Amino acid sequence: MKTEEVKFQSETERLVLRPLQNQDYEQWLEGCRNRFPSQYKYDDDKMDLSEWTQKKFNDDVVAKLQGLADRDEAYVFGVFRKSDQKHVGKVEFGTIMRGEFQWGLLGYTIHNQYWRKGYGKEAVKEALNIAFQNLHFHRIEANINVDNNPSIKLVESVGMEFECIRKGFIFEFDEWTDNLVYYLNSK
Repeated sequence: MKTEEVKFQSETERLVLRPLQNQDYEQWLEGCRNRFPSQYKYDDDKMDLSEWTQKKFNDDVVAKLQGLADRDEAYVFGVFRKSDQKHVGKVEFGTIMRGEFQWGLLGYTIHNQYWRKGYGKEAVKEALNIAFQNLHFHRIEANINVDNNPSIKLVESVGMEFECIRKGFIFEFDEWTDNLVYYLNSK
């Protein structure tokens, strides 16, 4: 799917979801810069932003994400608050398989200074609509560490269903870890 087909934005009551653009640099930088220190195991540490210039953002974020979308490999949507255009995070879909499967993988990150405000649920719910209606996926799944309770609660809150445990599925924290698989199919 070419990005000409997905050059759009989608809005909820409080949020705007859309592909990142060059002019988002300052909001993106502020969102990353204002993150709190890591709150738990699955919360990323603060980024070293010392080398992140407008050019680096344009080349290493916007252009690369555009290329992934052009090749139908991944679609990343910045999540912005309507009220002040603050960048609160992202929701992304990786294409696992097209053809008769139309199968994608969901990922999301909300900057930790915006947690516990319902932004994650609101963004993921709207992003799933985008995945089914605009990106034409039939199945979306989320692979979640077995002890990542906030993520489990989030996907369950948007209607995703538990399917199985994939044993030794991903290598992280210096070991092969199990993941829970949650899924949602288009209606």
